[in-house]
Amino acid sequence: MRRARGARGARADGAAVLVGLSLFFCAVTLLPLVALVATALVGAPGEAISHYAATVLPRYMANTLALAGLVGVSVTVLGVASAWLVTMCRFPGRALFAFALVLPLAMPGYVSAYAYTDLLSHPGPVQSGLRALTGWGPQDYWFPQVRSLGGAAFVLSMVLTPYVYLMARTAFLQQSASALDCSRVLGRSPWRAFLGIAVPLARPAIVAGTALAVMETLADYGTVAHFGVETFTTAIYRTWFSMGERVAAVQLSLVLVGFVLLVLAMERVGRRGRRFVEARAARPATPLALSGWRAGAAFAVCATPVALGFLVPAGTLVWRGLSLDVAWLDARTTRLIANTVMVAGIGALCAVTVAVVIAYARRVSGTRLGHVLGELASFGYAVPGAVIAVGLLIPFGAFDRWLNSVAVEAFGVSTGLVLTGTIAALVVAYVVRFLAVSLNGVEAGLARIPPTLDVASRTLGVGRARTFVRVHAPLLSGGLLTAFLITFVDVMKELPATLILRPFDFDTLAIRAHRLASDERLAMAAVPSLMIVAVGLLPVIVLSRQIAVAHRRSGAVAGGAAVQAVATPHDVELAAHEAVMASDGLERARVGRG
Repeated sequence: MRRARGARGARADGAAVLVGLSLFFCAVTLLPLVALVATALVGAPGEAISHYAATVLPRYMANTLALAGLVGVSVTVLGVASAWLVTMCRFPGRALFAFALVLPLAMPGYVSAYAYTDLLSHPGPVQSGLRALTGWGPQDYWFPQVRSLGGAAFVLSMVLTPYVYLMARTAFLQQSASALDCSRVLGRSPWRAFLGIAVPLARPAIVAGTALAVMETLADYGTVAHFGVETFTTAIYRTWFSMGERVAAVQLSLVLVGFVLLVLAMERVGRRGRRFVEARAARPATPLALSGWRAGAAFAVCATPVALGFLVPAGTLVWRGLSLDVAWLDARTTRLIANTVMVAGIGALCAVTVAVVIAYARRVSGTRLGHVLGELASFGYAVPGAVIAVGLLIPFGAFDRWLNSVAVEAFGVSTGLVLTGTIAALVVAYVVRFLAVSLNGVEAGLARIPPTLDVASRTLGVGRARTFVRVHAPLLSGGLLTAFLITFVDVMKELPATLILRPFDFDTLAIRAHRLASDERLAMAAVPSLMIVAVGLLPVIVLSRQIAVAHRRSGAVAGGAAVQAVATPHDVELAAHEAVMASDGLERARVGRG
């Protein structure tokens, strides 16, 4: 009896330790936001923000809102249309597009911007060929300006369409075939059945994917900076580093966070409490065969994001890279690759480790506190990288100054910068920014492990730590690897946080490509950009395989009992990846834990 009581006490202590660690990690996740609010409340307003409000702030707001609106509408139309055509129609190339529509995920927005600038600018091959073909002079024709708000919206729309496509396709695969058949029996055309039945049933997933794309747009720095579009992300960087106005940069950051929270609120209102999409089909829906101009139109719709979001920019980069008379792997490029792999690997490993602690604490606690921990840990992804970087510079700088003053007074030795401008600061920023991505993969894997295994382990007197090592860890290996891979690529592509927090004379592939493109050396920027895209293809291949598995299993599921697709959008990043990773067994398309 005494031994059993001691075992129960040890298990309770283990759960308390896990919850305590989770609370600490969640506090670190919220540190940037707390620092921003505190600085904005304590610091003097200064003249900079008043000058901004009277001059350029309205333009920042108008550009940011216009860019978010254009991207939101574009990705919704393209993503929903391509998902419906691939899922519910039969036309030439349908099987290929089911996987090819994920390819733009491997293309960062700023890399695509570099490629399109080189391709469509006045000295680029398109306009040069047009002038050579027609004999026109530089002032004899009109050509769309790629470096504009419309150009930025076009580039971001093409690379962000897969988020809506993945979410919408998962929802369409789970919909009831009988509901669609009933609408056809009642005289509705396929177009009216799509608008009146399929889209409303898939609305939670569509809204979640659109919200994710809009949040990525608000967080973007490289694309808008290269195109010269003044948004809040470019204003934050310029205000802090060019003007030296810390308080004004903090206040601009809080305004941007307000925009993000507004997007989340609109996403919740769009969902309107819908938590489940029922799929009680006794058989899979019969694809609608398209022929003639309809098949051609379907092919064109699906080919648009694939071609403009991946093939054209990737082909441009390859062409430019091959035209260079320089070695691709010289000493400098090798060092850039080593730096990129090092920070991305450390950041992804730390993010996955923290995610394991939080996810396991939620599993063993089974309380409302665990739910709150998930919400807090996932909030970091909703905050742009530039805002996180500014929010971390404030407490890290204060800590370095305090530590230096203590060391000087006590030992007469200056410690210098311990956290600011170090790899440690970069890693903390990456963990805060991408913890939600890792947490999604870990929780998707844990959800596949039945709770009866935990009960059996406790019955045999095995503690939580040994249970995780001997039972959960082997079963989680695939999910942990996927979470690590996706987080690794996201960290590698992150530009604003790396640009602000990196150590002196420490460059990555993203920083190198950004600097070369800023200097208008677009051909030279092709090499590091291509390397980023090549590594970014790895998780796309994994996701494509998951789509194939989910597609094969969807027919078996449709022949069985009811399937429920949970769609609870709150933290939208979780839905983007879990819509694919968890659809093969969980069918949950989860955007949060709300």
